[in-house]
Amino acid sequence: MAAVMNWKARIRQAHRWVSVAFTLTVIANFTALAMESAMPPARVTSAPLLPLGLLTLTGLSLFPLPYATKARRERRAEVERSHAR
Repeated sequence: MAAVMNWKARIRQAHRWVSVAFTLTVIANFTALAMESAMPPARVTSAPLLPLGLLTLTGLSLFPLPYATKARRERRAEVERSHAR
């Protein structure tokens, strides 16, 4: 059980740090667009895509966790009630 909690915590922490990276790349993108009269290089405008993809993956893995935890808690309570009878 502790290994599962550690896995969840690691994904949550990675999601937080990737969101910081995403925010910084978006800020850099807008800054480059505002400062240059011509279109900035493609590597600047596409820089937010990698963190966005990682945010999508980590977010999709984090999304069902509260529902799974609730279902697991309800099953455990049902088993305990059935043993108490």
